[in-house]
Amino acid sequence: MTVKPVFETPYERRGIITPGLPILPHGVERHPVPGGGSRAVRIDKGDEVSVLDREGLQTAELVFFAPDGTSDAGRMGARGKGKAKGIHHALISDASGAKVIRALEAAGFDLGKADAFTALGNGSRPGDMETFLAASDGLLIVCAPGGPMLPEASDTPSEIILYIRRANPGEGKGGMAPPPPLADPVSDFNIQPGYATAYEVKKGQYIQVLDVQGRECSDFQAFSTRALDKGLEREIDPTTTRSLMGSLYPAPGIFSKYFSVDHEPLVEIVQDTCGRHDTFGLACTARYYEDLGYPGHVNCSDNMNRDLARFNVRPRGGWPAINFFFNTLLDEANAIGMDDPWSRPGDFVLLRALTDLVCISSACPCDIDPANGWNPTDIQVRVYRENEDFQRSIGWRKTPEADVEETRKTAFHECFARHTRDFVEYNGYWLPNKMTNHGAIAEYWACREKAAIMDLSPLRKYEVTGPDAEALMNLSVTRDMSKLSVGQVVYTAMCYEHGGMIDDGTVFRLAENNFRWIGGNDDSGLWLRKQAEDRGLNAWVRSSTDQLHNVAVQGPRSRDILKKVIWTAPTQPNMDELEWFRFAVGRVGDFYGPSVVVSRTGYSGELGYEVFCHPKDAVKVFDAIWAAGEPEGMVPLGLQALNMLRVEAGLIFAGYEFSDQTNPIEAGIGFTVPLKSKHADFIGRAAIEERKAHPQKKLVGLDIESGLVPSTGDCIRIGKAQVGEITSAIKSPILEKVIALARLDVTHAEPGTAVEVGQLDGQQKRLKATVVKFPHFDPTKERVKGNY
Repeated sequence: MTVKPVFETPYERRGIITPGLPILPHGVERHPVPGGGSRAVRIDKGDEVSVLDREGLQTAELVFFAPDGTSDAGRMGARGKGKAKGIHHALISDASGAKVIRALEAAGFDLGKADAFTALGNGSRPGDMETFLAASDGLLIVCAPGGPMLPEASDTPSEIILYIRRANPGEGKGGMAPPPPLADPVSDFNIQPGYATAYEVKKGQYIQVLDVQGRECSDFQAFSTRALDKGLEREIDPTTTRSLMGSLYPAPGIFSKYFSVDHEPLVEIVQDTCGRHDTFGLACTARYYEDLGYPGHVNCSDNMNRDLARFNVRPRGGWPAINFFFNTLLDEANAIGMDDPWSRPGDFVLLRALTDLVCISSACPCDIDPANGWNPTDIQVRVYRENEDFQRSIGWRKTPEADVEETRKTAFHECFARHTRDFVEYNGYWLPNKMTNHGAIAEYWACREKAAIMDLSPLRKYEVTGPDAEALMNLSVTRDMSKLSVGQVVYTAMCYEHGGMIDDGTVFRLAENNFRWIGGNDDSGLWLRKQAEDRGLNAWVRSSTDQLHNVAVQGPRSRDILKKVIWTAPTQPNMDELEWFRFAVGRVGDFYGPSVVVSRTGYSGELGYEVFCHPKDAVKVFDAIWAAGEPEGMVPLGLQALNMLRVEAGLIFAGYEFSDQTNPIEAGIGFTVPLKSKHADFIGRAAIEERKAHPQKKLVGLDIESGLVPSTGDCIRIGKAQVGEITSAIKSPILEKVIALARLDVTHAEPGTAVEVGQLDGQQKRLKATVVKFPHFDPTKERVKGNY
């Protein structure tokens, strides 16, 4: 039977909703199965097993093994279909799959003799679910089968969610158990609220501090063992750390270390799934509670004193500490406040010891303010061996209630890592910031004068398919999809009902009923899926971001470079013929090379192309382009140089030129809203028509007289009145002046208007500026058209 899910609901109490803390009924477990991947779970007799299709059209393949090694689909109330081809392929395609197969065989579970059965697929909708009942104990393996998607195809595998409702869940303990360790721990202990535990860690070992229930703070401190042996106390100093790292607190990446007052690095942060901590306040103290009328309240500083005494550390009235998960706020009056932590159940930080340490961690007992969400809970601490290979990662979630994902390396990561170690996190991926032997200015000039290659793989890709695919796209974006030909690309906006922008992006038409949306964030793809479901459209929206990674080749010589690399069939345009906002299906080298889709699009203001391929082919694709491009002067390009290029070209960026409070006209892309020629309705049309008739704000260019570059958000004033704000600003290499994009009140948006950019408090320091048309560089797009 196919039904809609009923397991998960957002936590709500008296009007307060916390989507980040979804509720599962007691005895229900949730296990995500990635597209193309598999998951094995122990099953007991009487357990109810449900598989949910997250995005639609995804088949689930299941195998059940009894304890004696026999496999019979009938024990799950299903009819077997034969061999477990999907599970076997998923395992052999995974780096650790061979090890899993050997472990199964050693336990007496032979996949070759498995009686597999399937669920879902065959037209299943997002959210469809099938349920089975286990007739005996055993092992269940669930797979979301699917192989590599060709760049020109739409058959992307997607996620399956496995729910298990236990027949005998045991007594409810009023809380969650800690998630499984990241590896075999050296030590693993739980700290209840109102306690602190000191522990020793050797150089190179890893420390995981984990918020088990969510919304709980943990004070952390680490002392150099070498200094303690000399009778000295040299612990993490928050002020030194902030000064050396240049941030409120370190994060995974280059600026990741915590220092002592002697500038000795003690620990570095390797992974962080929360991203919100504090280095300003003390661990809670007796005086804090006394001043609020709670004398004798248990506190972290006294708890830390008691357990650190074992290591001859002197007690202190209040401990400076790294307050993991503590949510500090600073208001306009410079008052420090707090609110509920951002941490969800299972969120953690992972540190690496840079020397032998004595560490201490607490579970904060504060129950008189929002520091712990008014409800103190437990903290789990785990120490792992120094030889574990934990990758740097900053937790990423598509939505507040989504599963946390590690920061990923794109399929082109190692190619760019040949040229730099300076990577920054961008929308869940590591992207190069600037190249070691070039720098942003050199990369910029290479793109303007020769060619550059950049990694744009984090762009979100969604396959929109089905008989109503055109209707769904026409409803959801501002451009007219009925006029989009197969092989054509169009740049467009996507809006909410009030006209505010969800995203900007491009739409590729691959076939009559096959579209590909490429945008900057997952919100746009999820919005498309929601519209299809809410309006009963016969269309499916499935993420293909993991199946399509892409580089952009931009600059005057980009066409000449790709002509040497890309082979196309006679039915496809070659690189000489490929026109602006068109794409071609081709291969690298010749008929037998890796499959690619090449579009004549870009984000640089130059002649350019984007090359899409499956991640398995990325290195071959990059190396072929690099071999042809390096002799032409092509260089790799990072985000710093890309920002200069796009501001000069007047290309907008989410969070800067637009947000959900900005409509396309106010964002400077009114050309994407053809109100006269597009007769069909689209989401946000009425609001945009009203705003066009009564405009309030306008995106403009500014020429700044001084050599100072304003910051995003700096106010723009005429006299004392604020009339706008800076959205982006750079020092333009080719124009040899400081330029900016800014949103102004239409009253003062005419070119030639003199304005001032306010700094400091907005009044005491002003930068003289003049309103100009944008884009500042190549306003007629001659270079993008290839007219050099």
